[in-house]
Amino acid sequence: MRVVVQQEPFDFGSEAEAFARDAGGAGAVVTFTGVVREADSGAMAVMEIEHYPGMTEKALEKIASEAIARWDLTDALVIHRHGRLVPGDQIMMVATAARHRVAAFEAAEYLMDYLKSRAPFWKKEILQNGAEDWVAAKSADEDALRRW
Repeated sequence: MRVVVQQEPFDFGSEAEAFARDAGGAGAVVTFTGVVREADSGAMAVMEIEHYPGMTEKALEKIASEAIARWDLTDALVIHRHGRLVPGDQIMMVATAARHRVAAFEAAEYLMDYLKSRAPFWKKEILQNGAEDWVAAKSADEDALRRW
């Protein structure tokens, strides 16, 4: 298991290739990459993502460990960026490996839902007109998390 919280961009291809290569005994590898999209309220110039170093990694390690145990994964990877990102930038990556595809897919969805709703990141959208707005949890995201 590897959990990384970083400011700099990551190379999805390299990360996915290394993860799959090292996923011994797995019959399925699932990857997902989240990308910063435009704000619902207008044209976004920048998204600022804040976190508390140490606390964030510990929370992500806990949820990744829970996913490994619950779905009997052979491995899991979570990468999440912080700092100033623009639309189109990669914001996060999840990879799961399991003996069977259903477990790998479900565990990846579980991790993505957790990252979207509960991971200790604070996101602020800065629109092109200068307006700033903290991103609040959406009811659809909470609903997705409750299914687990």
